[in-house]
Amino acid sequence: MGAEIIAATATKTVYRDGDKAIKVFHADFPKAEVLNEALITARVEETGGIKVPKVLEVGVFEGEWSITFEFIEGKTLEQLMEEHPDQIPDYMEKMVDLHLSVMAKQCPLLNKLKDKMARQISDIEELGDSTRYEMQTRLDSMPKHTKLCHGDFNPTNIIVKDDGTFYVIDWVHATQGNASADVARTYLLFCLKDQKKADMYMDLFCKKTGTAKKYVQSWLPIVAAAQLSKKRPEEAELLNQWANVFEYQ
Repeated sequence: MGAEIIAATATKTVYRDGDKAIKVFHADFPKAEVLNEALITARVEETGGIKVPKVLEVGVFEGEWSITFEFIEGKTLEQLMEEHPDQIPDYMEKMVDLHLSVMAKQCPLLNKLKDKMARQISDIEELGDSTRYEMQTRLDSMPKHTKLCHGDFNPTNIIVKDDGTFYVIDWVHATQGNASADVARTYLLFCLKDQKKADMYMDLFCKKTGTAKKYVQSWLPIVAAAQLSKKRPEEAELLNQWANVFEYQ
C-alpha cells in the first residue's frame, strides 16, 4: 500500500496513503466507538460551511478497524504558532473566528453536550459524592443551547493549508450544546500548555461575542470534571484544581 505513519497515540495510529489519511484503531478499541466517530464526522460534514476532511471509508486495515479520511496537506495551527510566535495574536484571532463559525452551525442528530457531560461526571469516583452532586446540580442549571460544539477545539486539531484555508479535524467529541462550554474546554486545553494563550483566547472570544467572562468561567469546574473522565495523568493536577473551584470574582 505504501502507507507511512504520520501520527500515533495509545489507541490509534494514523497513516498517510497518497491523498488519504487512514486512522487505524488498536485491536482492543471498541468497534462501536469507531463507527460512532465516522458517523459524527459525516454528520458534521453534511452541515456544510465548515472545512472538514471527508469520510471516505470505514473498514479494516491489517486486521484492525479503520476510518479513511481525505488527507489535508498543511501544518497544524500549533506548528505555525511555534514557528511564528510574532504572529500568535493574528493566529489566535483567526482561531476564535473559526470557532465562532463552527458554533454558528447546528447539527440536531448529535448527542446533547449536557447529557454527555453528566455521564462523564457520574463516572469520576475520585471527586467524591458531594462534589459530583454539586457538579450535576450546576450542570442541570446551565442554559440549554443547540450550537455545534467540537469538544476538543485546540490548535493541534486545526490544519492550515498553504493557501490559508483552515480545516478542523478530529470531531469524535462533537455534540450540540452551549457554546460557552466549548470555549471553556478550549481555555482549559490551552491552560495545560500555556496560560498566556489561554487568557488571550478567552479575552478574544468574550470581546467578539459580548459574552461576560464570568459566564464562561462558570463552566470551567464542570468542564474540568468532565475532562477528568479521560484519565490522562498529565492533566489530573490542573483539572482537579479547576474542578474544585466554585466561585469567581
